[in-house]
Amino acid sequence: METQIKTTKLIATYARVSTSRQEEEKTIQNQIVSLKEYAQKNGYTIVREYADDGWSGDMLARPALDQLRQDAKSKQWESILIYDPDRLARRYSYQALLTDELREAGIDVVFVTTPAPKSGVEKILYGVQGLFAEYERAKIAERFRLGKLRKISEGHILVSVPLYGYSYIPKKDSEHGYYVINEEEARVVKMIFSWVADEKITLRGVVKRLQKMNIKPRKSKRGVWNTSTLCTLLRNEAYIGTARWGSSYAVVPENPIKNEKYKKMKKSSRKIKPKGEWLYVPVPVIVDSALFDRAREQLKENFALCQRNKKNEYLLSGRIDCSCGKRRTGEGAMHGKHLYYRCNDRVLSFPLPHTCKEKGINARIADNLVWKKIAETMSSPELLTKQVERWYSDQRAKVKTAFVDTVVLKGEIEKLKVQVERYNKAYGAGIFTIEQLKGYTLPIREKINQLEIQVASATQKEREQSAGKAPSKIEIEAFAEKTKKVINNLSFSLKREIVLATVEKIVGTRQGLCVSGYIPVTQNVQYKTISRNRRIAKCGEVHAF
Repeated sequence: METQIKTTKLIATYARVSTSRQEEEKTIQNQIVSLKEYAQKNGYTIVREYADDGWSGDMLARPALDQLRQDAKSKQWESILIYDPDRLARRYSYQALLTDELREAGIDVVFVTTPAPKSGVEKILYGVQGLFAEYERAKIAERFRLGKLRKISEGHILVSVPLYGYSYIPKKDSEHGYYVINEEEARVVKMIFSWVADEKITLRGVVKRLQKMNIKPRKSKRGVWNTSTLCTLLRNEAYIGTARWGSSYAVVPENPIKNEKYKKMKKSSRKIKPKGEWLYVPVPVIVDSALFDRAREQLKENFALCQRNKKNEYLLSGRIDCSCGKRRTGEGAMHGKHLYYRCNDRVLSFPLPHTCKEKGINARIADNLVWKKIAETMSSPELLTKQVERWYSDQRAKVKTAFVDTVVLKGEIEKLKVQVERYNKAYGAGIFTIEQLKGYTLPIREKINQLEIQVASATQKEREQSAGKAPSKIEIEAFAEKTKKVINNLSFSLKREIVLATVEKIVGTRQGLCVSGYIPVTQNVQYKTISRNRRIAKCGEVHAF
């Protein structure tokens, strides 16, 4: 049964696939083809296409879906066409939330496979069907999990990509898939174990040898081995005949490295299960147990003796970047006698030549310069007031610019609306057909919608920038006085906490440090500051921090 719309409407389409395998099989293209065929059959005009490739329906934060929801509020189209409700979202609660939001915005929701609910009874029936579908998916997932456990307990291998050193012979008829030794890769595995266990070579030394011998890993964008890959290889008990399965499980990261708005996977970290819960499968042996144990002990010894494990104090760690865009990390030369912030490019590029030519920055000098400026600013009412005035001046300039842009945009919108009205009058006079009218007016309507979005965005920014409230002179003086009493007697850990709380980013070269950050003078107000500290030029000449 299909939903029919009697009048011609401007519509958008939305398609989604959740896995890389579905992307490779072009299933999203199949959806789009079905949507276009349905639109043509029912006389719809598609003005916008939205697609989320490889995004799970169990999350609402999807780039194309967010853009769709934003465009729906600005009435860029009248209806949204989706192949099936589970393409919009997997969970019924999410489906109901999104469809209600779109209908409140005046947008019709049309599905190819099923009619969208309209009456109260249809909504209840639709909800029951959604709950049953969700329950069935949970049952299928549980059956799949139990099936995998049964196969593992029977000694069968479950992999998509075989471990380095092995080839996987897939299932054929009643015979399950299994591992066989890949002689060429197994020879490399034996060499790596021997180098570490017998010659006591470090992992970086192994990387250099493999690079020199032109032995490349199975998968690598740069074509070089990574020390973490080698460390995992040397600890994997599969090489002594016991492959483990189910030793870890996926979790949402507690301290993610990147705080991205959109993530295709929520559970991007893994936690190790208790060893008693691991399952083991016998596989062909590549190295003997004695060699494996010697290599593992040597790894422990290498780690204990590694000079890089010496802990030095770096005040700006995690906040200082190189001018090339990569992070600078601390390095203690001569056993910590000299401390530097060096560009991480040389580590990331190893064993290939590094591309960044920037030199290291003396960490003690950089730490002292930045901390001195932070302490001076936080304990000085005059400097704090100067920063507040500068910040408000910048905000007023931004508001003024946004206001001027809004006026210009509104004028352009009115001109375009006049053009549309002229075309409508010409059509009413019978000068051209409805198809010709669409061809003339659709590009103009799209332009109007784009400009209206820009006007709405500029207006919102104007309101946000005008909403801030400056701290009073008394508040600033009280903050500075309180800071002055304690700022010079803080431990390194407390200084570090202040730096992390106030400094957003530092771009450092040997010529200078460009520091940007904010100081929370009152509970809800934060004023951003920028400072450029130089060793040769006078510090803090521009927007003193």
